[in-house]
Amino acid sequence: METENSIPALAVTAAVGAIVLLVMLFCTMGRKSQIDEKDEQVEEESKNSSKSEKQLANKKPKLVARVRSREKIVFTHKWLAGTLKGHSSPILDMDFSPNGKYVITVAEDRSLMLWSTKEFEQKEHKAIRGNVDLDHGSKVKFSPDSKAFIVSLGNANTVRVFRIGKKEDGSPGNITGALDFPQKHKAQIINIGIASSGKFIMSISSDTTMIVWSIKGDVLSEINTNHMNNSYGAVSPCGRFVASSGFTPDVKVWEVCFTKSGEFHEVRRAFELKGHAAGVHCFSFNHDSTRMASASKDGTWKYWDTNIRYDMNQDPYLLFTGSLKWSGPCIISLSPDGRTVAMAQHLGIYVCNSSGQDEEVIENVHSEISSQLGFDNSGKYLLSAGDKQVHVLHNIT
Repeated sequence: METENSIPALAVTAAVGAIVLLVMLFCTMGRKSQIDEKDEQVEEESKNSSKSEKQLANKKPKLVARVRSREKIVFTHKWLAGTLKGHSSPILDMDFSPNGKYVITVAEDRSLMLWSTKEFEQKEHKAIRGNVDLDHGSKVKFSPDSKAFIVSLGNANTVRVFRIGKKEDGSPGNITGALDFPQKHKAQIINIGIASSGKFIMSISSDTTMIVWSIKGDVLSEINTNHMNNSYGAVSPCGRFVASSGFTPDVKVWEVCFTKSGEFHEVRRAFELKGHAAGVHCFSFNHDSTRMASASKDGTWKYWDTNIRYDMNQDPYLLFTGSLKWSGPCIISLSPDGRTVAMAQHLGIYVCNSSGQDEEVIENVHSEISSQLGFDNSGKYLLSAGDKQVHVLHNIT
């Protein structure tokens, strides 16, 4: 009886054991399948990662090659006499000494560099270096005696006077800061100038303010240009006038008047250049202020006869109107004799005579628009500052 009862129990136990074994087998197979799938995913990700690395590795040399090829691009032109190199940051402005011996440059690297014009056509160019303490120069202008210069400070937004020392052999020595003008401009200073007479200094900001200073830093006159905003301002090479341009389609010229004893008297309106259909980017005088050139947002440049009796309300004569070669901001420069006009716009320079003939288009001079463009005092060279260098071109026109 006991034997008969034990048989079903054994069968049940065997069945339960078989079920447990089957469950364990399925679990093991499932885990193995998951592991295999994970291994396949890891292997696939590894392949994709390896492929991406290879693609990235293939792309990197091309990118580096492009950058290197861009760095290797060197400006060349039949007019190129030489290139002044030495700044480690973009050059913001330059100016020529009245004695014709030097060019000075200022850059974002807080440095000032004084270059000899005698070395323009040499392969190596030496420069005397100075520094702008705790700031950088944005604009620069020589004094009439070529022994000092002024700089507009980019951060302090005022004017600083620097003096150039002299060595025993008479060559330029150390460059030292001598005087800071009081901060008067509320907007950023966009240009500065010194009268050739040495009687006054001009600064102009991007709002509508122009200030005429004494050489000691006293405010003689503050002018509202009424341009809505200023784009450019300058002192005429003859030392009699200050002028401005901006959003309005004209150039306004004032005479800075002094008494016979040399005391400041007043600033009075002299004349205006009228005829553009839009705001004026920039303008330029020749050496005796009898000619002017202007460049406008309307896509034209104009050449003017300003040898007039402005005290008798005589207006300037328009001599020629030409078209700008490119769009965007423009710097225009008139040679000292007034016979050659140069314009820097986009990445190039356009040079022609005062009738718009004998033109020369020079492309890809810098990687961006020139920061300054100007003829030396003799009119023999045309200099373009941009990037970290200054290109010296022969004036062939």
